[in-house]
Amino acid sequence: MDKPTLFIANKNYSSWSFRPWMALTGAGVDFEEVLIPFDFPGGNPEIKAVSPTGRVPVLQHGALKIWESLAIIEYVAELHPQAGLLPSDRAERALARSVSMEMLSGFGALRNACPMNIRRPKGRIALPDGVKADIDRIETIWRDLLQKSGGPFLFGSFSGADAMFAPVVNRFDIYDLVSRDNTLAYMETMKAHPAWRKWEEAARAEPWIVEEDEV
Repeated sequence: MDKPTLFIANKNYSSWSFRPWMALTGAGVDFEEVLIPFDFPGGNPEIKAVSPTGRVPVLQHGALKIWESLAIIEYVAELHPQAGLLPSDRAERALARSVSMEMLSGFGALRNACPMNIRRPKGRIALPDGVKADIDRIETIWRDLLQKSGGPFLFGSFSGADAMFAPVVNRFDIYDLVSRDNTLAYMETMKAHPAWRKWEEAARAEPWIVEEDEV
């Protein structure tokens, strides 16, 4: 079967695209990338032509289409178990899935108040109710996993769980939300990853400017 194609949106803004792209690129998985910018007020109709939900990301592998970031990561982890997207230990895999699902379904206050934006100048904003609780919970997850694994990534080596939290690293950084040493050290590890740097470079070079939204 041919290598998969990952459909994504603007790298500067699309947190959901960032997650599987970071996972696949960081794990060395070979895939084709197709970027469809959401540069229309009602969304780009080209996205609806390739996505059953009208949203990105979508991974196409032969006739199969997989949508939602975590589902894509899980599918590729099954195709390429040697890539390390999931921990080899069963208990660790269950823990990785738990924190990834918590990221997938939670932290709405942080998402809404602090959209991902690679090009945004660093600076604090007034935070609405709920954001501090989200920040505290994420820092607790990171602290506990890093203490357990010994780092430098959440489960020792880079995995899909790190990719699921990649947009949060950007949010914590550009909105200047955190100050704990262990949190900042993990963020620096993520930002130094070659996959992160490749995404960031492309995001900064994009011409599109759209309203800040979680997409």
